[in-house]
Amino acid sequence: MRKFTLIMQTFSRRSKLAGVLMALFLLFSVSAIAQDGNVKGVVTGKDGVPLIAVSVYISGTQTGTVTDAYGSYTIAAQATDTLVFSYTGFYTQKVAVGNKAKVNIVLLENTELLDEVVVVGYGTQKKSDLTGSVNVVDVDDAKKNISYDVSKMLQGQVPNLSVQSAGVPGGEVNVKIRGITSFNNNQPLYVIDGMIIDNPSDFAPSDVESIQVLKDASAAAIYGVRGANGVIIITTKRGKGKKLQVTYKGEFGIQQAPKLWDLCDREGYQELVRVAETNAGQPLTPGNDPSSPEFIDNVNTNWQEAAFGNGLLQHHSLNFAGGQKEINYSVNVDYFDNTTYFDVPQAYERVAVDANLGGQIGRFAWGAKIDYSTSYRNNFSEYLAGNTAYLQLLQAIPTMPVYDPNRLGGFGGADNATQRAITLNVIGYNTLNKNTTYRNRFAGNIWAEYEIVKGLKYKFRMNGDILDWRTRRWTPPSDLGWYYITTPEEASLIMTRGDRTRTIVDNLLTYDLKLGKSSFNVLVGYVMERDEWADLQVTGRNFSDDAIPQIEFAQDPIAANQYNYTITSRSALSRLNYNYDDRYFITLNFRQDQSSLFPPENNTGDYWSFSGLWKISNERWLTLPEVISNLRVRGGYGQLGNNTIGVYDYNPTVNPFAFYPFGNTYGNGTIAVDMKDPNIKWEDTQTVNAALELGMWDDRFNFTVEYFVKKSTDLLADVPIPLSTGAFPATITTNAADVRNNGFEFTARYANVSKGGDFSYSIAANFGTLHNEVLAIGADDIPISGTGSRTEVGRSIAEIYVYETEGIFQNQEEIDNHALQPLAEPGDVKFRDVNGDGVIDDNDRTFQGVTIPTYTYGLTFNANYKNFDATVFFQGSGGNKVINNTRRLLMLGDYTNSTTDMLNYWSPDNTDTDIPRPVIGDPNENARFSDRFVEDGSYLRLQVLEVGYTLAFSKYIESVRFSLSAQNLFTITSYTGADPDFTNNVAYDQVALFNRGLDNGSFPNPRGYFFGLQVRF
Repeated sequence: MRKFTLIMQTFSRRSKLAGVLMALFLLFSVSAIAQDGNVKGVVTGKDGVPLIAVSVYISGTQTGTVTDAYGSYTIAAQATDTLVFSYTGFYTQKVAVGNKAKVNIVLLENTELLDEVVVVGYGTQKKSDLTGSVNVVDVDDAKKNISYDVSKMLQGQVPNLSVQSAGVPGGEVNVKIRGITSFNNNQPLYVIDGMIIDNPSDFAPSDVESIQVLKDASAAAIYGVRGANGVIIITTKRGKGKKLQVTYKGEFGIQQAPKLWDLCDREGYQELVRVAETNAGQPLTPGNDPSSPEFIDNVNTNWQEAAFGNGLLQHHSLNFAGGQKEINYSVNVDYFDNTTYFDVPQAYERVAVDANLGGQIGRFAWGAKIDYSTSYRNNFSEYLAGNTAYLQLLQAIPTMPVYDPNRLGGFGGADNATQRAITLNVIGYNTLNKNTTYRNRFAGNIWAEYEIVKGLKYKFRMNGDILDWRTRRWTPPSDLGWYYITTPEEASLIMTRGDRTRTIVDNLLTYDLKLGKSSFNVLVGYVMERDEWADLQVTGRNFSDDAIPQIEFAQDPIAANQYNYTITSRSALSRLNYNYDDRYFITLNFRQDQSSLFPPENNTGDYWSFSGLWKISNERWLTLPEVISNLRVRGGYGQLGNNTIGVYDYNPTVNPFAFYPFGNTYGNGTIAVDMKDPNIKWEDTQTVNAALELGMWDDRFNFTVEYFVKKSTDLLADVPIPLSTGAFPATITTNAADVRNNGFEFTARYANVSKGGDFSYSIAANFGTLHNEVLAIGADDIPISGTGSRTEVGRSIAEIYVYETEGIFQNQEEIDNHALQPLAEPGDVKFRDVNGDGVIDDNDRTFQGVTIPTYTYGLTFNANYKNFDATVFFQGSGGNKVINNTRRLLMLGDYTNSTTDMLNYWSPDNTDTDIPRPVIGDPNENARFSDRFVEDGSYLRLQVLEVGYTLAFSKYIESVRFSLSAQNLFTITSYTGADPDFTNNVAYDQVALFNRGLDNGSFPNPRGYFFGLQVRF
């Protein structure tokens, strides 16, 4: 009031009227701010969803309220008050009232919340109590990377978690955690709601609620022989609260090829062929000879322009959730449809339904889960295995038309007499040939838990996973050019039907006990598993041009073969968690596995681990700086196993119908076909792990640094054996190799909110380093050769191993003075004589770099301003080299098409170039694997850019969110191929593992643009 009196006196000296008016204005303003009044508002999350039961109170008082079912609140407050908004799992926010009558708040989720309960093997734990290496994935961020497979969404989300896939709808995704630990299968184990799953691609990502990645033995040892490659635990949505909540989410968009190659047009292609034929001393091909009446000048096909368009993607999900303690439910219906950006019928379509039920009545808790999916995939067809449709499209010659009504099938082809090019019309081949896969999968479990006495609980769970599939490959009679003619006699229909049934029964007993400052949690269990697989393949051949593509219309005898197997296993498991005064933690794990995959004398494996945690910040005798809210150190050691080997791999295969010559007659005999080691056993992995975790400013900033060593021994490898054994191939699979992976992992996250609460943001980053080294390969350490690579003791798996080049021979004198390259001529590539023996041969190859990235990283930025939100996500990797085999095959200087770089070829008139002369047959092997095609595989990619806007409607529609997003928007890399993030291998292919750095025409991951709509009722 004193300030008010002084103001009045000042104005009264100048103007009584002005003073009166100003006094009335200030009096009204002050009274409006200072008087007791109601402040109203709505509290939402960053996705615009109203938050229920948020605590809203006046700082320093007991006055408070909570938000209702629509996130609304009303509280009596004065202008000088500060409102505090508190909600479990979110950062607390404070807002000064001032003259505001309405305060809307967006709470920022605390993904590092230490009191959060996370799912671990066969149980749950507080995040703050974890002693092992467990990464908790931010699912909201991961889901913004739109994908059919939850595995693909994890790319860049976790340090040292490698995700590779080709850009084809429904394609396989390869995942590796902390490097390569096996020569056979490095895919992690997936556990979805307690069900052990080998491949999660049939399950809808929209239903995922949380993901934990278990990396080290102390976290994964509870899974024993399954845990060596790491474990990914996925939990799906559950019903929460009494109110029924219905959520619809839809995504619509287009996908495009991210990059086009600079390929020769008709004139450039014909010039290169003419020069190559002239250099080889061959007559010119009529179709490329301007002086010939058969010269082709009316066809100039741009195959990339003809093939690449807009692939379409649509994704819809509808979720119903609700219930109460006694019974809760969540039902999710998901539809995913994706067509390729290639102008062929290749597509992927899936419908998935997931239902979760659960509840608790007194000491009895129960639950049930049902997952059903049905999918259809129209696959790309390869004329020869390994020659991808993408690669053959790039090599297609421009003088071949896309369509030709005069050829059987209506598509164009090349002619031997006029063009001589072995070139495939990929559009025609993949349109005429039908290669489809149908899958139906039912997975589910039921469980019941009863608390026998306080702290002692028994849990029974039965899991079932039933998969059946059908594949159908129809190759009709067609004419796609002289090399690609399918006659009626060669036309075929191959049909396969298969099914797999896996059942797992868990019996678990847990006991929680607290004695003073000590807390104990004990788990013991017994697990039984049965896995049955069967398939039947039927082949029919010889179909007429107009035949119906069904087996009964095949004119040749029908062939059939059948395959089936059964695997059984049983396991005993145990775990002890000890906690003293919330300061010291110890975890002990032990599991024993027995499996029919191994011979009886080696079918048992024992796996164990121990780990510890020290919460330094909870020590009473230690005073830390006020900014440090959490300081912890943890570490552990343990052993894991890997049993992913072929069925009956310890039984040799023989041919009992072999014949041996004895003079002029033949006698019956038996010959070994496939040699096996009858004493093979589990692959073992030992891990050492140590970490420091730091939280600052009430855990708004969190940082973790972790070091690990992961050594795998007794790896199953194909070791060479003498040809005299008669086995083909001349190898034997045995426990022969040792590999070590080690590295550092860093994660950091910072979150902040503006004083007014309108603007909030978070930054999350992860970075992992990896060093891979082969320690042993068999008794003699004989290296394993790949295509342009070599796996050798003391080096990384599949390091690039090629020739080195020294430029181009300019004249015959240079050739004569160089190490022997007997067929070299001026204009050919000069290769370096590494060992100095005067001859260029295999012994002159050198190691050129590792193919496993030495570092991976991800960076996410989230921001919210009032109703707007934005996400930017970068990911990448580096430190690795790759062989750009696609570019190599586009620089053959032969009859297939080439990059425009080849037009700068060496000639007597163009000597200042590094491009060799084109020549048919390549007598000097200019295109051999050399450092000409070795490139840096490092890249930085803007994987996700998304902007959203959320509106609150009525009490019937809680919120509506609109979003625009882009995926794979740009990539920063020096790699000249279409996509540095390529894949060339399937998960279980040992040969492909040793060729992992080879880009052999992998479909580049598409660039996508999407519109999203989310409605909550």
